[in-house]
Amino acid sequence: MSTAIAETTTGTPDANPRSANPQSEQPQPERHHPAGEAPSKHARSFGLPVATALVVGNIIGGGIFLLPASVAPYGTISLVAFGILTLGALALALVFGRLARRHPQTGGPYVYARAAFGDFAGFLAAWSYWITTWVSNAALAVAAVGYLDVLVPIHESTAATIAAALLIQWLPALANLAGTRYVGAVQLVATVLKFVPLLLVAVGGLFFFDSANLGPFRAGDASAVGAISASAAILLFSYLGVESAAVSAGEVRDPRRNVGRATVLGTLGAAALYLLGTLAVFGTVAHDKLVTSTAPFSDAVDVMFGGSWGGAAVACMALVSMVGALNGWTLLSAQAPYAAARDGLFPKVFTVKRRGVPTVGVLVTVVLASLLTVYNYTAGTQGVFEILVLVTTFTATVPYLLSTAAQIYFLLSGQGEKVSRARLTRDAVLAAAAFGFSLWLVAGSGYAAVYQGVLFLFAGVLVYAAMAARKTRATSTARAEG
Repeated sequence: MSTAIAETTTGTPDANPRSANPQSEQPQPERHHPAGEAPSKHARSFGLPVATALVVGNIIGGGIFLLPASVAPYGTISLVAFGILTLGALALALVFGRLARRHPQTGGPYVYARAAFGDFAGFLAAWSYWITTWVSNAALAVAAVGYLDVLVPIHESTAATIAAALLIQWLPALANLAGTRYVGAVQLVATVLKFVPLLLVAVGGLFFFDSANLGPFRAGDASAVGAISASAAILLFSYLGVESAAVSAGEVRDPRRNVGRATVLGTLGAAALYLLGTLAVFGTVAHDKLVTSTAPFSDAVDVMFGGSWGGAAVACMALVSMVGALNGWTLLSAQAPYAAARDGLFPKVFTVKRRGVPTVGVLVTVVLASLLTVYNYTAGTQGVFEILVLVTTFTATVPYLLSTAAQIYFLLSGQGEKVSRARLTRDAVLAAAAFGFSLWLVAGSGYAAVYQGVLFLFAGVLVYAAMAARKTRATSTARAEG
């Protein structure tokens, strides 16, 4: 099989994107290189292992190292919230897998929303997802600097802190610009290095488990439902990234088969680490100490093996985890605008692609994330930055909602006629569950985040108006000349 990046057109052959029957199992689309781009040894299709690593790496960033302490005040009932979130994330993963069988092109939610509801819905999916990626990248870099400070004290110098944050962002960007061959290699290595230490704590911690450390099942005065909802609101951001393989479907080998598998396997792998890791920390660190801990995994390692080297060890784990997440998110940040640009809904410059990677998208994204990072450190507006991070929870759910709604549309509009009744019912139930899960994500992001997120979306409407007008004018000119 060719090692060149798989590339399929994201546009539809006619003006109405609904005209095709997505449910029919068509032969694998012919893969080709964009005009002007020759096959490159630096471009390579992602197989199932790398696609799965992309999903795991993007779901698990640095949050896992803080989550046990964040939800400890609610008691061990927070593990119930974890379980509910896991079921919702799996439903979403299965829906993305089914959608990728219909539309195995780069762009993921953008492609699905556009195919079902037209250009405007597709643009909103691409726009909101793009905002999510570059704001999240800035947040990851800032968080990574906090762990780097444990190893190399830099917090006393603003210049050194900014330089470190920018370096952490630009290294993954350079790996992306080198080609998808290197993106996949970095992602696979980072995921393996991430799994080894996390499994050490998640599995090894069970041997040091003491039920006396668990504390109350439901801490505080909140009801059981209230405690689950409150802890779930903190955990919601943990599962963003389940769409990673679907967004990069055009770069995945045999996407109709592998995208769904990678999405489910990656989600299950991340869920196992989340649940086992949190349970292990709950059982090794006393509850009264855990609720005030700033490094719960460090405290767990200290209990397991003694000494005080846990902080440095966990800092290394966190850095590997975040750099791996940045590597994958940097690629995803360029994919949605690339797909939209090929359809005339984003500026054409975003279609520039070298070595299998949309280079302009990568550069624009890392520059925006860098500017936001510098602004955060120089303006001292930590509160504003945290609100922007919460906005990413809302903006990420917009393409989730549109994707699950697209699946429901396909199933209810007669485009599922070639599917058995049992499968049709199953897919409809999964789509409804994923839609409900996405709504829960919106509710959990909070009023302020929803307010700010809507403003971001409305800003995109102006961009869509300009791009749609340009596209219409070009079509009219072509018809006149014809």
